[in-house]
Amino acid sequence: MTIEPRGGDRTMDETGPAGPLPYEGVWRFTAPAVDASVPQARHAVRDLLVRQGVPVSDDVTQTLLLIVSELVTNAVRHAAVLSPVLAVEVAVGPEWVRVAVEDDHPYRPTALETDHGRTGGRGLLLVRETTREAGGACDVAHTASGGKVIWAALPLKHAPR
Repeated sequence: MTIEPRGGDRTMDETGPAGPLPYEGVWRFTAPAVDASVPQARHAVRDLLVRQGVPVSDDVTQTLLLIVSELVTNAVRHAAVLSPVLAVEVAVGPEWVRVAVEDDHPYRPTALETDHGRTGGRGLLLVRETTREAGGACDVAHTASGGKVIWAALPLKHAPR
C-alpha cells in the first residue's frame, strides 16, 4: 500500500493568505478489497498523520482510525464483488482531517438502526454517531464513475461535549 500525495486539491479559502501549513495536503492510496486491507489502511492513515506532523488529538486519532476500519470493512464486505479495488483518501486542512473510502459499487448504503439481535450491520451507524460526537460531519456521495465515496471529516481537536 503506497500513499501518494495529490496536488492541486487545496483552494485559497482553505489555506489562507499565508499558504498551507506544513501538515496540510491530500493523500490517496488504493488497496485490494480484501480483509487484510482493513488493518493496513488503519496503519497507513495513522502513520501518515504522524509522518506529516498533523496536530491531531489522541481522541480524534482513535475516532478517525475506527472510522477508517469501519468504512474499509464495509467496502470489503459489500462492494468487493463489483469493486475489487478500493481507494482511501486523507485530506488535512488547518483545522480538520477528512477520510474517505471510495469503491466502484453503485449501491449507496444507509446506516441501520440498532438491532441488538444482530451481530453486524451497524458500521455506518457507528461512523455517523462517532463523527457527530467528535463535532464532525459525514456523508455518502456518488462518484462520476458510478461508484460511491463515503467520507467523514473531524476537527483536529476533539470538540467539547
